[in-house]
Amino acid sequence: MDSLISVDPAALERLLAIRDQEPDADELGLVLAISGLAGDKYAYEMALMVLETAPEGVHLEEHGGLTFVIPEADIENLRGATVKMSRDLLNPGLMLENPNSPSPNIGNGGPLPELTGEVAERVVQVVTEMINPAIASHGGVAEVVAVEDGAVYVRLGGGCQGCGMATVTLSQGIESTLKDMVPEVSKVIDVTDHAGGSNPYYEQAKK
Repeated sequence: MDSLISVDPAALERLLAIRDQEPDADELGLVLAISGLAGDKYAYEMALMVLETAPEGVHLEEHGGLTFVIPEADIENLRGATVKMSRDLLNPGLMLENPNSPSPNIGNGGPLPELTGEVAERVVQVVTEMINPAIASHGGVAEVVAVEDGAVYVRLGGGCQGCGMATVTLSQGIESTLKDMVPEVSKVIDVTDHAGGSNPYYEQAKK
């Protein structure tokens, strides 16, 4: 099986040195997992664990004598990532360079649709042909509610309703795409009832 991740030599040396300080070093592997979100990027955690206690379904791969343990749920979101040493003098230490993002990649480098009609019609074309196929991979869907004076009102559904990444998807994905494709668009307004989603990231104020 091809490796999911790669590890720079300097990072591997540091990790081996950390592991070898433990009395049972030969029995330990390194868990590499996504712990949550940090702004518009994933946050990560790394911790040593006894390999024999690793649960079923995890992905194991060895790099230079160190076994990495990647939880099943994080496999696709860590594919292609590189463990390396940071060159930022203000934030030295280990870091993970990950090509994957929690926000959908709208457009994905494919051919652009040919847009025709009034502003509202072109907006709907972009949402239908570019935005929804992208956010569908994250279980989401966007609906154009109205287009007035350059403002596009959208309602997010599916996995995007109540998702903590919804604001990132809206600003960096939906709004930027619509502005690029339809110059008349000045802003996008989210009218979704996120508190009614399955995983609301805010709740209506208690009375």
